[in-house]
Amino acid sequence: MVIGSEPVFGVSDFVALVNQAFDMAFPTAVITGELANFRVSKNRWVYFDLKDEFSSVKFFGTVYMLPGPLEDGMMLEVRGNPRLHNQFGFSVNVQTIRPVGEGAIRKAADLLQAKLTAEGLFAAERKRLLPFPPQRIGLITSGESAAYADFIKILDARWHGVEIELADVQVQGERAPAQLTAALQWFNEQAAPPDVLVMIRGGGSADDLQAFSTESVVRAVAASRIPTLVAIGHEIDVSLAELAADRRASTPSNAAELLVPDRREVALRLAAAREQMARAMDIRFEAAGRQLLELRADANQLVGQVVERQSYTLAGRRQLLAALDPRLALIRGFAIVRGADGKALRRAEQLRANDIVEIIMSDGSVVAQIKESR
Repeated sequence: MVIGSEPVFGVSDFVALVNQAFDMAFPTAVITGELANFRVSKNRWVYFDLKDEFSSVKFFGTVYMLPGPLEDGMMLEVRGNPRLHNQFGFSVNVQTIRPVGEGAIRKAADLLQAKLTAEGLFAAERKRLLPFPPQRIGLITSGESAAYADFIKILDARWHGVEIELADVQVQGERAPAQLTAALQWFNEQAAPPDVLVMIRGGGSADDLQAFSTESVVRAVAASRIPTLVAIGHEIDVSLAELAADRRASTPSNAAELLVPDRREVALRLAAAREQMARAMDIRFEAAGRQLLELRADANQLVGQVVERQSYTLAGRRQLLAALDPRLALIRGFAIVRGADGKALRRAEQLRANDIVEIIMSDGSVVAQIKESR
């Protein structure tokens, strides 16, 4: 309806027209300001204001969009859709929230660290040992970054034969947390997952490294069923993702050093071990030779003793045999009488008259015929 030169709208039509204008002019907006009146309703809905010296804007979202615990006074950068609600007035529907400024980022990290420490996500007893060396590595970083180049260079220089599967993600900016979380989930859902997950990026400002201290990324690292190694920034930089990981490295290069041995050192250790084994074998051979000589001497002594005892036994038996030699009895005057069948006769009753016998004496034998047996 038009009255005079000005259009007249119903309330709902006006709301729809304003939202259409928002959609056409700027469907999304990024607004930076100081957080005020922050509150969470029913553990789901989030309400807050962003303000500066002169103005204040209302925002509405869900808890799933929060990067972590927030407090009034922090500086935030919020992306959202400007909307005019038909009952609650104007607000910005939140898409992403990111602390900005050194103080706000540090404050957000401290709040999240306190919260997750209370939950036990950083506890030492949760840490697992990393496979050494791994056969397959899931690498989460930007494929065009210096961190990626340094990691690959050090890994190849130290060891060969390790398979690397790269998840190429953004490592800073508002899209980084979602991509990092998705990469962690993707590796963990593989039927044959890698032996270890490595998340790296080079140095930067607190704002550059912020993605690695967001709640979604930290929880994803802590929940990984694959052992994790995280190296973010320089040695002095410590992100919450590093605290949640099974192992932290000071730099991406240090991460490669922790994962695989230096093959030159391994070669030296193998050579030393080989030399030590050779010396040990020589010592054992020498000891075995000495032992063999001792055993041979003992055996010779034992054989000598046995031979000596057997010689004494044999001599005694010879003496006994000599004493029992029937020829000695013949020399003393005795004789042996044998019948016709050649058997020795011991009793007179074995003979009859006219029997032929052989009488054996010490110097020969004679044949006789029995005349009479008494």
